[in-house]
This record gives sequence, structure tokens and C-alpha cells, in this order.
Amino acid sequence: MTGRVSVLEIYKLLPRTNCRKCGMTCMSFAAKLLRGEVSIEMCPVLFDPEYKGNLEKLREILPKKSDKPVEVVDPDKCSGCGNCVVACPANVAANTDLGKGLVSVSDKLIFLVVNGRVELLHPEYCRRLPPTKLQCRVCEESCYMGIIRVYEV
Repeated sequence: MTGRVSVLEIYKLLPRTNCRKCGMTCMSFAAKLLRGEVSIEMCPVLFDPEYKGNLEKLREILPKKSDKPVEVVDPDKCSGCGNCVVACPANVAANTDLGKGLVSVSDKLIFLVVNGRVELLHPEYCRRLPPTKLQCRVCEESCYMGIIRVYEV
């Protein structure tokens, strides 16, 4: 996946027949696909030969399932801006000084810029994991270099 995918992008790749064989409209199905609440296999129409290209594209662009919530995919491209560090709600909750632009290391920080590059320290504190399982993507959205990936867990 390159960058964030929108519900509309997913919807455009669906059959858009609103047949409700999956139990919902195509737009609802697209939104639930993006959030990881349903799987592609729930849409039988998508497996018709005429939608083969769309099915392949969906498999490419949908967020991948992973046992980890987030990763830094190319730390060498990091500019060291620190957007991810100060934007991450879990980071700010762990260390309120981050919101003030002050840095002090906490053992609960998810991200920290070290020597000009972001480091993933403690992904286990990400709000995407149980018990909260929030659909937070703030770190990925705040990274203008596009090197942070958020996964469905």
C-alpha cells in the first residue's frame, strides 16, 4: 500500500450493484473493508471473471493484516521532522512534554527521533491494539515522507 486509501477508492473497485449478497450496500461494504471489519470474500460478485482486475487491485491497496500495528518502512528516508512523535496520541499521553516541543524519553513512547531519524520504540502501546482497538492513523497521516505504515491488527 502506498499512502492512505479512501473509502471512495475502494468503492470504485467494487461491483457497485448494491445486490446486498454481503448483507449491505457497496458503499457500506467499502467502508467496512477499509476498517478491516469484513473481508473481500464476503462479496461473491467480486469473484466473477469480469472483476478479476478490480479484485487484484483491492488486494493490493487494502490495509494488510499484521500482528503489529505500525512500522517504519524506510527509516533512511526520514527527514527527522518529528511530526509522528508529537502527533501520536499515545506518545503525548505517555509524555505531555512532547506537545510542548520538549523531549524527554519515556519507556512508553511509540516513536522518537534519534540522530535525525524516527525510531519505533514501543509499538505495543499503539492505540490500534486491544483493548482499545481504535482506528487511529495519525502517525501515518502526519508523515509527509510516507515512511510510516499502519496495519490492521
